[in-house]
Amino acid sequence: MKKLAISQSNYIPWKGYFDLIAAVDEFILYDEMQFTKNDWRNRNKIKTKTGLEWLTIPVGKNIHRRICDVSLSNDRWQIKHWKALEANYKRAPYYSEVAHLLEPIYCAQSHTSLSAVNRKLLETICNYLQIKTKITNSWDYTLSEGKTERLVELCIQAGAKEYISGPSARNYINETFFRTHDIKLTWFDYIGYQKYPQLWSNEFDHNVSILDLLFNCGPDSANFMKHVRN
Repeated sequence: MKKLAISQSNYIPWKGYFDLIAAVDEFILYDEMQFTKNDWRNRNKIKTKTGLEWLTIPVGKNIHRRICDVSLSNDRWQIKHWKALEANYKRAPYYSEVAHLLEPIYCAQSHTSLSAVNRKLLETICNYLQIKTKITNSWDYTLSEGKTERLVELCIQAGAKEYISGPSARNYINETFFRTHDIKLTWFDYIGYQKYPQLWSNEFDHNVSILDLLFNCGPDSANFMKHVRN
């Protein structure tokens, strides 16, 4: 039974995002949604010796656009972000191994689209974690009106019989509509992650970019996730 999940692209998201990808057969990036300010689309947190620090991709002040329409006017943020990652994780056990994959994206490539750079980083991290899930874009499909109706229609078009959703969607998803179309609706559980060795002596925090886990645990990262397998 094919499993499907749908989400907006996020910038270097936390481990739970990748666990959701690993739990399904196809993951649709739904970047035709409205861009939201001060959200995960263009920023995330890393751990530093003074606490948490935001890494934010500058996207301008215009919020009246879709995520896929957000263009990046310059690439100065790339070096700035890489220097922050290097400064805070160069002492991590697997810094060199993970940096070998990420540094070219930050330092040798120029990115002009938020959706594109998010996907590039997602695919690179998925490859490192050996997540084989098919990743597609919402514009590969025909979108219908209505929040729940659109999700069900995407499941039908993708040939999925189970839709796995993040728990926050309970606020708007009509579960009856899924049952009517014989599609199983499953709520993803983000509870119960184990702590892993983090740099810096301040309080452990699960809600940081997955890069924190990768730099600290490398190929053992899967041991601290739920659906990723070594």
